[in-house]
Amino acid sequence: MAGNAGDTAVMLWERCPAAAKHGNLSASCWSRLHPANMFNSYNVKFHHRKALTSPYPGSHIERSQVPEDKVGWLTEWEDYNPVEYTAKSVLARPNWADPQINDEGFSPKFNERDGEVERKSLNGLYVVENGRPRNPVGRTGLTGRGLLGRWGPNHAADPVVTRWKRDGSGNKVAHPVSGKNILQFVAIKRRDCGEWAIPGGMVDPGEKITATLKREFEEEALNSLQKSPEEKAKLEKQLQKLFSQEHFVVYRGYVDDPRNTDNAWMETEAVNYHDETGETMDNLPLEAGDDAGVVKWVDISEKLELYASHSYFIKLVTEKQGAHWSEDPGSECHK
Repeated sequence: MAGNAGDTAVMLWERCPAAAKHGNLSASCWSRLHPANMFNSYNVKFHHRKALTSPYPGSHIERSQVPEDKVGWLTEWEDYNPVEYTAKSVLARPNWADPQINDEGFSPKFNERDGEVERKSLNGLYVVENGRPRNPVGRTGLTGRGLLGRWGPNHAADPVVTRWKRDGSGNKVAHPVSGKNILQFVAIKRRDCGEWAIPGGMVDPGEKITATLKREFEEEALNSLQKSPEEKAKLEKQLQKLFSQEHFVVYRGYVDDPRNTDNAWMETEAVNYHDETGETMDNLPLEAGDDAGVVKWVDISEKLELYASHSYFIKLVTEKQGAHWSEDPGSECHK
């Protein structure tokens, strides 16, 4: 398990040359970029933070408490007694949800492509115990699927659409303390929890990640589901330039998400699409849709508090673009 996570971390490191080139970016510094201690290539740590929060989202269910030193499955814990919970909305069997494990005729193929459903993890092989997949990062205090549709990995895609902040004359705006130009990204305020987030969503069965990234941005940030065919065609044409250009894969792998359980967890591919001149995105009418309550351009800095691991993804984007993040120019870490 640790080997797979380490490999993913090395891959992530290679995809982030702006971070890697800093000679003083130590292993401990890398692991502190996000409070959840995401996988790092020197000292692999498995920690949950948001995946241990109670009550479970959309419910009054309290997780069994899991001390930090007992999160990892390699630590024996005979008295571990997690709460079993799967939301009624999932048990109702919508088209995006699996049946229960013991349902007749349901025999999922874990760790592989199962028909149109991708059950492989971006972090390598995971353990299947008593017919149920086991969260590769550790215990969460909750079994079942919670709000997640799939047993095992639930794949999502997060498009990070950015542009430079500009003044009335069209010049880039630099931060007065760091001196670095300020980057903005399209953020949505989620209806379910009220937190600001990247406008991403779940990968549909058989759908390619590239298609999910574009579709979710259109639905969440441009309200494409409510547009006429003519309006939608116009949006598609404008977005094509942005989404077909060279882009930066920010992160691929496990996400510390409040919906995660011992048997179901979120994984994502976060991709940065940067509009260098601003010409493409300036003419796109942002309009909240689908799961979004509000959508707007947000100035990026370390003061941002975002949903799940999204602050971590945004931090990596600023490093790649050489943009402002911290008012402390000597700080390489998001503390």
